[in-house]
Amino acid sequence: MSYQEVLGQKTIAISISESPDMSILGLGDEHLRDAMAEVARHLLALGARLIYGGDLRQHGFSDLLFELVSRHRRDADEGDTRPGVTNYLAWPVHILQSMVTLETQISELEESAELVLLRIDGSVLPIEERRGFAPTIPTDQEWADGLTSMRISMISNSEARIVVGGRVEGYKGTMPGIAEETLLSLRAAKPVFLVGGFGGCTRDIAETLGLIKPRPTSNPGWAKRCEFAAFTAADLNNGLTAEENATLAYTPHIDQAIMLILRGLIQLTKTDSL
Repeated sequence: MSYQEVLGQKTIAISISESPDMSILGLGDEHLRDAMAEVARHLLALGARLIYGGDLRQHGFSDLLFELVSRHRRDADEGDTRPGVTNYLAWPVHILQSMVTLETQISELEESAELVLLRIDGSVLPIEERRGFAPTIPTDQEWADGLTSMRISMISNSEARIVVGGRVEGYKGTMPGIAEETLLSLRAAKPVFLVGGFGGCTRDIAETLGLIKPRPTSNPGWAKRCEFAAFTAADLNNGLTAEENATLAYTPHIDQAIMLILRGLIQLTKTDSL
């Protein structure tokens, strides 16, 4: 009889970035990295695969995920050969890079992790074809189109999304990245977990959905925030009650947040909703 992990065969998308509220909350970048590490470690331990749409900044979240999966890689379920972490690189992200940089990064990854390069329409671009493109600086429209296409591709390749932090200024694309990834997930009726303890775009979304009361530091002006008014807490579709989602949206304790995320994911697997 073969053994299967609780979240085996499931792929979870992670949306995370720095929040403008972190200093107000007494938090720093190290707290955000620690939070992501703990969330990812628990998910990997239960057999989940993780996907992330990031860049190749040294010591960034992509590097952290690759390091985690190499440390905490468990035996895969029988017949499951997928990597533990997949990092999607949108067209405008990787077209800035030289092939030397890309191939060096790919060669350093173990079999438990992979980079996936995408065309501007979101389709997979084989590395052999990428060699035919010289590095260029993307236009604003290419940034918007490429990032949206990447996020749509991630939706089709994941069963749920965990959202943490999120800048609301200085972003590329048509709206903050955290906002677009969450909005696409809601529209696709995919389970969403809003971890709001780091403030930022995630907390703003939780406020708009009516989970928690608005703060004095809320950020009402970011692009297309009004589109979240069409949804409620029930649309998170994540196996948690409204009260549990409210707790997840404000708790400063990452252990409590992880407990709630795992509770929701396990509940969804029991009801075959994940």
